[in-house]
Amino acid sequence: MTRVRVGAVGAGWWATSNHFPVYAARDDVELVGVCGLGDDVFAVQDRFGFGFATHDVDELLAADLDAVVITTPHDLHYPAAVAALDRGLHVLCEKPMTLRADQAWDLVRRADAAGVHLLVPYGWNYKPFTVAAKRLLDAGRIGRIQYALCHMASPTRGLFGGDPAHMLERWDSATAPQPSTWSSPEHGGGYAHGQITHSSALLFWLTGMRAAAIAGRAMNAGSPVDLFDAAVIRFDGGALGTLSGAATLADGDTYQVDIRLFGTEGVLMLDVERERVTLSRYDGEREELPIEPGEGEYECLIPPARFIDLITGVSEENNSTADVAARSVELIEALLRSSAEDGREVDVHD
Repeated sequence: MTRVRVGAVGAGWWATSNHFPVYAARDDVELVGVCGLGDDVFAVQDRFGFGFATHDVDELLAADLDAVVITTPHDLHYPAAVAALDRGLHVLCEKPMTLRADQAWDLVRRADAAGVHLLVPYGWNYKPFTVAAKRLLDAGRIGRIQYALCHMASPTRGLFGGDPAHMLERWDSATAPQPSTWSSPEHGGGYAHGQITHSSALLFWLTGMRAAAIAGRAMNAGSPVDLFDAAVIRFDGGALGTLSGAATLADGDTYQVDIRLFGTEGVLMLDVERERVTLSRYDGEREELPIEPGEGEYECLIPPARFIDLITGVSEENNSTADVAARSVELIEALLRSSAEDGREVDVHD
């Protein structure tokens, strides 16, 4: 395959500020067509060199494509991904992959049946220091995990409150995030779907764990959607965990993602804000992984590039598979269900 023929479903803020520039700069990608709402999609076609633009998803998918990039509002990911997978196309689907666990696991099955790549672009899963941390865990350096802490906080109160000004400054985009995507409950707005999706997917990729039951609380604090989330988790295999999230860091502050894993043989701590990964074993061994300054900052350039490399065979490493994304989806769905039931513990999966 000399060039991967890519179609795009969605042409908004994140696609135009992150994914499309990556693909437009690659010689091994042909941007065949783009589907979006309104006349802005034709300006996107001209800006990035797509072959055609349309308002009709079926017209796009009927083109001669190898792969599809889906960046629609959260609640529209599933039908677009189903249509693409059923045509045998490789799929990059934005996070959260879906809003419902049954839909997420259905996409896992469809991708497996079609024998195609499905990648959900979680940027932190591709950082050199998180990849190195996973190697330590895969080598059994902390033994069997007994307790996991997973925390995230970000300067996103404006995004979830309907004021995307800070996001425009941070990502230098001419296209604004749609408030209906981020601050409407019916479209999956809120901190859990918008941000905890990152931290939980990182946890599940690093550890291979899966949540079994959760007791959680979400708080809107005057917003139409959740800005704060907290939960106690029981994992398959018996490990215990805690999860927390907060949208109200001050604009300009560094994102916080803090994962601490306590095992039978030691402890691993990963902190993107302070840019550190440390291993402390009970036999006295200590190790601190080297991290380049600024590497902890969030960016998502590697995942869309890796998607193409998987298709062409340049790489075989997908750090954010559909399975990882589905574990995040089912956790978040159960967290919000538990919160709606006054924090009662609920099962995450059968």
